[in-house]
Amino acid sequence: MQSLSTRRTAFRRAAASLAVATGLMAQPVAAQSFDLENLSPEQREAFRAEVREYLLDNPEVIMEAVSALEAKQQQQQAAADEDLVAANAGALFDDGYSWVGGNPDGDVTIVEFSDYRCGYCRKAFPEVEQLVESDGNIRIVIKEFPILGQDSVTSSRFALATMLVEGPDAYKQMHDALISLKQEPSEPVLSKLADTLGLDGEAILAKMSDPEVDRRIKETHELAQRLQISGTPTFVFGDQMLRGYVPIDGMRQIVDQIRSEG
Repeated sequence: MQSLSTRRTAFRRAAASLAVATGLMAQPVAAQSFDLENLSPEQREAFRAEVREYLLDNPEVIMEAVSALEAKQQQQQAAADEDLVAANAGALFDDGYSWVGGNPDGDVTIVEFSDYRCGYCRKAFPEVEQLVESDGNIRIVIKEFPILGQDSVTSSRFALATMLVEGPDAYKQMHDALISLKQEPSEPVLSKLADTLGLDGEAILAKMSDPEVDRRIKETHELAQRLQISGTPTFVFGDQMLRGYVPIDGMRQIVDQIRSEG
């Protein structure tokens, strides 16, 4: 979603472009002889007055221009994102260590950059689960991307340590538990959580300082930097990047679009 300052900038740019266009259209014969860089004070005043009158009479044109500019910027961003995804496809879809679930042979792969302490990641979690389970032909990859403080880092380190100690099935159990954990992820809380899941909490805690945990978090952060990802959740659907929470109906539409284009 665009910020208010971004929309204001787009508005000003669109209005400026529109002003030139409408001013020229308003005086088609005279405009041909105008040197817009070297107008006399009288010409400049007349030009501004004509543009102002047109815009006051037709204010809806400004919003049309803003919408057109925003659409163009979104298209440019989507094209740039496709290039970034293509350039980092290996690290995105098959890095050799991120958890992979759903249908391993699915025709659509979804990659999620997630932070356990992110409210929108928590909101998206059950919807992503429902999408993958109800579809049956989606491959899902989870990227541990802790960016919201020490509790985020601690949670991700514990999840990755669970993968190293107990394997991918246990990691998924821990991921699901951590994404809904309401308490702070202190060592006693995490150890008890692991024990509740039938896992070796003490062994997992000891593994959190393993260099392999460091490497995996570091490589995911480097990948996110290359992809210009700065927030969570961020999804990659095929070659499309979605920056932020998307409701399940929107995700289904994107999956259908990918299949129709494939």
